[in-house]
Parts: sequence; structure tokens; C-alpha cells
Amino acid sequence: MPAQDYDTIIIGAGHNGLVCAAYLARQGQHVLVLEAADSVGGLAVTREFHPGFKASIAHTVSQFSEKIAADLSLAQHGYSNGGAPLAHIGLNPDGNHVVVDAGAVSGVTQNDSDSYHSYKQQLEKFAAALAPFWMKTMPRIGNNSLSELMTFAQLGLKLRLLGRDDMREFLRVAALPLRDLMDENFDDQTLKAILCWDGLVGSRMAPRSPNNSVFALLYGMCGKHRGGHCIPTGGVDSLISALLAAATTAGAEVRTGQKVARIQIDASEKGLRASGVLLANGEKISSARVVSATDPQRTFLQLVGVENLEIEFSNRIRRLRCDGYVAKLHLALRDLPHFTGLDRPDGRMIIAENMDAIEFAFDDAKYGESSSKPVLEMVIPSLHESSMAPANQHVLSAHVMYVPYKLKGGWTEQARSAIYERTIDAIARYAPDIRQHIIHGEFLTPADLEQQCRVTGGHWHHAEFALDQILMMRPTFEAAQYRTPIPGLFLCSAGCHPGGGLMGGAGHNAAREILR
Repeated sequence: MPAQDYDTIIIGAGHNGLVCAAYLARQGQHVLVLEAADSVGGLAVTREFHPGFKASIAHTVSQFSEKIAADLSLAQHGYSNGGAPLAHIGLNPDGNHVVVDAGAVSGVTQNDSDSYHSYKQQLEKFAAALAPFWMKTMPRIGNNSLSELMTFAQLGLKLRLLGRDDMREFLRVAALPLRDLMDENFDDQTLKAILCWDGLVGSRMAPRSPNNSVFALLYGMCGKHRGGHCIPTGGVDSLISALLAAATTAGAEVRTGQKVARIQIDASEKGLRASGVLLANGEKISSARVVSATDPQRTFLQLVGVENLEIEFSNRIRRLRCDGYVAKLHLALRDLPHFTGLDRPDGRMIIAENMDAIEFAFDDAKYGESSSKPVLEMVIPSLHESSMAPANQHVLSAHVMYVPYKLKGGWTEQARSAIYERTIDAIARYAPDIRQHIIHGEFLTPADLEQQCRVTGGHWHHAEFALDQILMMRPTFEAAQYRTPIPGLFLCSAGCHPGGGLMGGAGHNAAREILR
């Protein structure tokens, strides 16, 4: 097959790009996936950050689509996420931790424990009503076809089937600040902090933010474990390896170390059309269509070029909020640190003793500063997957929230060292011996993630998950149904509906639109 005769070229081999490639190749398309890095996976790539020690930016799997896993026979390619979810642990310095595990809560009053069961039951009911629509294209509003009108009708019916009282409650809480939701249901301050965490992590929102964090919480509950986080057998890498195998087995070609410099746009009397790509090495490859699995700003402002776009559209793309607020800490440990009050630190541990601690860290980041009291989530993945560290040694992986992409004064080595030391100090309050076990530490700011993973702003979700950037408005009008103003150019990244996280819905939905 000549190099220029591809049906589809996909830019980026993150999980959404691989999902899209697998579906298209299974339908007989000649698909080429081009990845600038030397390995596939995007933010979920597992890499060696110190000799013998491995980690991934995305250190757990919580919401990957069961439908995609079944459609692509990922189990046959070595992926299994059948293990029990990690306990969710809110750390306290005195060792009296709050633990949410297997639907039960310990470390709180009986009243809060009882409230948690009703709270969880109601959120799961709301999440189940929304779940089918993460795997559908959300139609634009106006001039809809019959099938698009049916999608809206199905959504309305799902909400009506909740019953009158639950539907009213859903409409009330869907855009509620998480602080209000937590205060309505619980008294324990640490429990409130850890339950709101998953509605905030990866975003530029805090508990008081009035812009869709409850909706983000419901989105995170669409997976098999209803919001529970797992470390699969083989680690997160097993998911990426299985997706790569599914795509290549179906016939897709995947090339790494191939940076795309431009999307080729041809002009004719019929208008503009995407016709292939120009690689950084000067090679041109043509195709019937191009699918971008990279973020919307990079796609349109760098790869397409504003000269090929209407000014109103390019201005909307420029206004997308995509500055990241999450840094990554990786520690290579010579031994397992002792966490006060924990027999074994094998859960998902949160350092945020109350919602004010989260709010204050957010306030610092808002003004371009890194917090003096970091809030973070950490796991020790080597306790679940021994291949991530040498024998009897361990890896600690942490998401440090509210570390600004644009730091006041810039990200100098001094600034990196300061936030790294503050983060280690924060962990040491709960694991006093942590420093004596550290062999090597790596701290990646959102600016580092942008550079290493080619994600604008280092934002996990490619664009903020907020009311004006979700559903039929994600990422923006004229590009929200995986199609773009340029015929032959499609989108399939986390910047599309349904959003970020290791879910795969954007790749699945984009493939469906292309195959139509």
C-alpha cells in the first residue's frame, strides 16, 4: 500500500487515539496513527523516571468504558480491571484517618456513616441516568435530525424515569458547588474533603466554585466501580498495551517518534479540506481524512493555522480555558515508608484535612503562586504491581493539586525545588520517615507536562470541564460533534465530549461519527 493512500491519519497515540484507530481499522479502514513521543499512551504512558523505577502520570484507572473493553476484546490483549477498588483514605496527622472502602466509612460518626450510604445511593442513581450519554454524540441545538432529536428525548426520558423527586434533586445539585453538597450531607471535615476530591482533581475549580464540579463528580462515576479507582494487573500500562494491540491486530499502523508539523489543508473551488499531514522531518502523507487526538488549541492554532479558520471560531478556540493546575510527584523509595495509623499504605491517600485547605491552595494558584500547604493524592503502585520498582523497593506517585501552569516569576529550578520540598514536608506529617527512604524524586509542573506530553497548558482534560465547555458545547460550537469547520478534519481527544480521564468515550464516539 503506498504511503499516501491511508483512509485515516490519527495524530496522537493517547488512549483516545488508539480507541478511535481500533474501531476504524476493525471496519476495514487503512489507518495510520502518528505519535511524536517514542512510546504510546500520552498522559497514561508508563515511563522509567529513575533506573528500575516506573510511573505513569495517570496512576489509576477509574472510569474506562466497559463497552470499549468488550468491543475491542481487551481482555484477550492482557487487560483486566477486575480487582477491588482502592480504599479512599483521608489522612490525619494523629493517625485517626477517615477511610471509605467497599461502600463503608470508618473514622466518622454513625450519623455520617449512615448519611454516606444514602448520599452514595443517590449519586449512583444520577450517574446511571447520565452514563449512556457519555458514549453518544451530543447533538448541537437547532436544526436537528430525527436521530439527534431522539438523543435529546432519551436524555429527557432517563431523567423522568428518576421520578419526580429525584429528577428535581438532580436538577438542583447538578451545578451545585461541591462545598454546598458536602455541607448538606456530612459533618466530618476530612470526609467532606476526600468526597469532593474527585469532582476537583485535574481542574481549575475548588469546593466553592459554582461551575459544574458535581457534574464532574458524576462523570467520574460512569465506570465499572462507580467512581472507585483501581490499579490493574500490569499497572496502567496494561490498558495502553491492550489498546495498542487491539489497534494493530485490527490492521492499524502505529508510528512513534513521528512529530506532525502541520495538517495539510487543500483549497479548491469547493472550499478547504484536510488532505493529510506534513511531518517535522519534511515527509508528507496524504489521507482521505485526518483525526486529531491532541488538544483543540494545539490542533487548530498550531497544526491547522488560523489562516485556515474563520476569526470567530479561532477566537473561541483561543478562549478555551486549558491552563493545568495539577503537578506530578514521583518518588523512588528504597523501602516502604511508615504512615502513622496505617498498617499498609495500599490505598488512595488524600492529604486535605478539610475543604478550607483545598480552597486556600486554590486561592494561591489563582494568583500564580504555589501553596505553602499543598493538597495532594498519592498511591504506592508498586504494592499492587511489583514490576514498577526493583525487588523490595517502591514507587510513590502523587497528584499535587493547585500548582499553577503560569507561576509568578516563572518555573525556575529554585521554584521547582521549593514546591518539591514543601510537598515532601506535607507527606512527612503523615509518614515521618519518608525522607530517609527517598532515592530519587521527580516533580513535574503543568508546564513540564505541556512540554513532555505536548498538551497545551499541561491540562489533564485538554480544556476545563465546566458548564460552558461540556456536552454539546465541548470544546466549542462548530467543533463539538467531533467534526470541525474544515471538511475531512475530525477531533477525538479529551477536549471533546465526554471529557478527560481514562475513559475512551471521545475516541469511541468520533469513530462512530466517521463511520457514518
